[in-house]
Amino acid sequence: MTPLPYAALITLLAIAVMFWTAINVGRARVTYEVKAPATSGHEMFDRAYRVQMNTMESALMLLPALWIYAAFIGDTGAAAMGLAWVVGRIWYALAYQKDPAKRGGGFSLALLAMAGLWAGGLWGVVKVLPAAF
Repeated sequence: MTPLPYAALITLLAIAVMFWTAINVGRARVTYEVKAPATSGHEMFDRAYRVQMNTMESALMLLPALWIYAAFIGDTGAAAMGLAWVVGRIWYALAYQKDPAKRGGGFSLALLAMAGLWAGGLWGVVKVLPAAF
């Protein structure tokens, strides 16, 4: 097995971002007195909750694309785009908490990184398919 340390590192960073957004939801739940199992209540809690859910939804698409790209194209390129996703999601989260209308830059960076990983991964898989038959 070929080690893919950079993709592994980005995976751990993505998990850290998800953990950070979960902690923010917990803090907001306490601060704004939104009792479980409620998923809305105070606007600032709602923002924290949406950031967490949106980040988890995005990570669900990122992680397979990251690993497919790393395996079929290269670990370093996967890590570079994965790092762009991590930076984009942090930017998105901070902007969304302050003013949801300003979340576009972070969202766009993360989306472009994820799209690059997906497209590159697809290209890498298709490139080796004829050899598999």
